[in-house]
Amino acid sequence: MFAYHMGFMPYRSTIAHPTSCGISMAALQLSNAMRMVWEQHVAWTRMTIISIAASLPDEKLVTQRLLQTPSDMAALLKPYYGNQIASKFEALMRDHLIIADQLVKAAKAGDTAKAADAEKRWYANADEIALFLSSINPYWPVSEMQPMLHEHLALTKNEAVYRLQGNFAADIATYDQIEKQALMMADMFTNGIVRQFPHLFYM
Repeated sequence: MFAYHMGFMPYRSTIAHPTSCGISMAALQLSNAMRMVWEQHVAWTRMTIISIAASLPDEKLVTQRLLQTPSDMAALLKPYYGNQIASKFEALMRDHLIIADQLVKAAKAGDTAKAADAEKRWYANADEIALFLSSINPYWPVSEMQPMLHEHLALTKNEAVYRLQGNFAADIATYDQIEKQALMMADMFTNGIVRQFPHLFYM
């Protein structure tokens, strides 16, 4: 079974306001959309974990809905980075979810070897995502993206552990942390885009 892990590195998550008039309507719209897709990402991840843990009959349908979130995230990047980059990000995020599914199922089955292998691949995927993002936006440095993504994995892992153990109070408390962290991740994405393409957000 997983070991409990806490203690994360900080990272910035505020939305950039390059002008004295505050955030523009375009930046606000991007922020709202980005927050929504990250909220959906963690919410459907949670529902998938619950379905797997309880062997619910909706597992396949819930998983299918979860796997839609990488496409929704990529759609927000496409206007700024084009189809190729958006598609690469979508593929990396889809791998993130597929590996997470394998990890939870291995842990449920008590297969520590498979769980350890999946966790190793999960973190390697997160590092690949961090490197990829830093290569397309100078305001998404690896030094910030990597700890942000590692925190996301560690919190999700803890959520799965508590759910599988039947420790529902800790499970719920962990999801509260996940939700807050997801919004900070969304803001970091928005901040980077606004700073990289200020002409699209401020006149």
